Amino acid sequence: MSRTENSTDTGESEHGLSEFGYNQSLERSIGKFASFAAGVSYISILTGTFQLFYFGFSFGGPAYWWSWPMVFAGQLMVALSFAELAARYPVAGSVYNWSKRLAGPTTSWMAGWMMLIASIVSISATALAYQITLPQIWSGLQLVGDGSGEYDFAVNAVILGTVLIAFTTVINALGVKLMARINSTGVFIELIAAVVIVVLLAININNPPTVLFDTQDKGAGMSLGYFGAFLIAALASAYVMYGFDTAASLGEETVDPRRTAPRAILRAIVASFVLGGLILMFGILAAPDLADPRIGEKDGGLQYIVLLVLGGTLGKVVLVCIAIAITVCVLAVHTAAIRMMFAMARDNALPAGATLAKIDPRHKTPIVPAVLIGAVAVLILVVNIRTPEIFTAVTSVAIIMVYLAYLLVTLPMLISRLRGRWPVPDTSGRRYFSLGRWGLPVNVLAVLWGSLMALNLAWPRSEVYGDGPWYLRWIAFVFVGIVALAGLLWYRLRGRHHVGVLPEHMAEALAVDPTVPREHT
Repeated sequence: MSRTENSTDTGESEHGLSEFGYNQSLERSIGKFASFAAGVSYISILTGTFQLFYFGFSFGGPAYWWSWPMVFAGQLMVALSFAELAARYPVAGSVYNWSKRLAGPTTSWMAGWMMLIASIVSISATALAYQITLPQIWSGLQLVGDGSGEYDFAVNAVILGTVLIAFTTVINALGVKLMARINSTGVFIELIAAVVIVVLLAININNPPTVLFDTQDKGAGMSLGYFGAFLIAALASAYVMYGFDTAASLGEETVDPRRTAPRAILRAIVASFVLGGLILMFGILAAPDLADPRIGEKDGGLQYIVLLVLGGTLGKVVLVCIAIAITVCVLAVHTAAIRMMFAMARDNALPAGATLAKIDPRHKTPIVPAVLIGAVAVLILVVNIRTPEIFTAVTSVAIIMVYLAYLLVTLPMLISRLRGRWPVPDTSGRRYFSLGRWGLPVNVLAVLWGSLMALNLAWPRSEVYGDGPWYLRWIAFVFVGIVALAGLLWYRLRGRHHVGVLPEHMAEALAVDPTVPREHT
């Protein structure tokens, strides 16, 4: 198998897929910017910061801003670990295939299953952000009532979200080239808009930098004081800064993925941290009145500050850019979910694997997963109409499942390091991304961070999960337990007996990677 530096970008062997047991069935056409854009659009700084600012501010006040660099520092440890894996294993499905080579089939299946379910719920949750933005651009987009009715907001959110999911389903079904072109254009607009927003807010500052330490007495009456309030507010940042592994999940469709994907992962999280952090900071500093209660309300938040500071016309232009960011964010999450389902189905690790892993010969993309995921995401949206508290709770749990899926990679990676099995010696003669002697401390921090943040996300707080029935407060443990147990039962009792690369996806010649488990039992 040729692995020379001057190999072409189209042949299967040049990208090493055969050493993982697969043939090249997806179209390899994604370049450096498109790979970077995939990670940026999943994180989506404009979507996340504008959708969740009100939550962080309402619980932590202006000082909630410090949760942004805190979450970045922790997630950077995870991203660095993932960058190493992306350089060695440029295979669709990211966490699923990485865990398979670090731990084994059962652990990897659980990582893939958790990430798949979390991604589908995330599609629905992100699509709801249209409701927070579009009616503020034009009141005519409040299609149901005037927004004051009991279910006006929720029903309209479902309608707008359904239209968006239908769009991302069609685009993903038409092929990765069109998806990448739209996504890259959207991300370019998002990045330009983010810089413009930062500049516009910066020249309209109304508050001194010291307000970033103002807690507004948010922790009063809580057992842990402001620290307890800050931990809740930090969820707003934790909900945003994930999904950077999408660049690696598109590895089979990326040109020179062993070099492109690791850089894309790190550039995506760093760019998101810098621009997102500046938007949040200058948004707080530019607010005319930080005591205004609407800043901490769902129909106000950062959008409200922007409209106050920049005025109606310019503010609405900014909101249009946010709507574009939401669109490409849902597109990227949908794309990542499709690649995860395809990767697992190709190994016959899901029911109807052959159908789910079928590649459309014209568009070179798995169409069935695109449609199936879109349909399920719309069904989940419907829950939001009359029981929004359940949907909010399940959305929070979806983020926990992402953190758990990441842990199912970083923890086996740490165990492999301690046992001397990672990093695998590079015999190719190429120099890929490596943490070197920093690998162990970074990996330890990634595991510690992931464990603590998952616990913080899951903690049964009434502020997050409501004052309703006990099962809503404990839904993180209940929902994750049910999803994990149901999936594990199917896999152990039935699925594992059929796991193996489907013949139509199997490489003709397999160069065995010593880290690949030989038995799928």
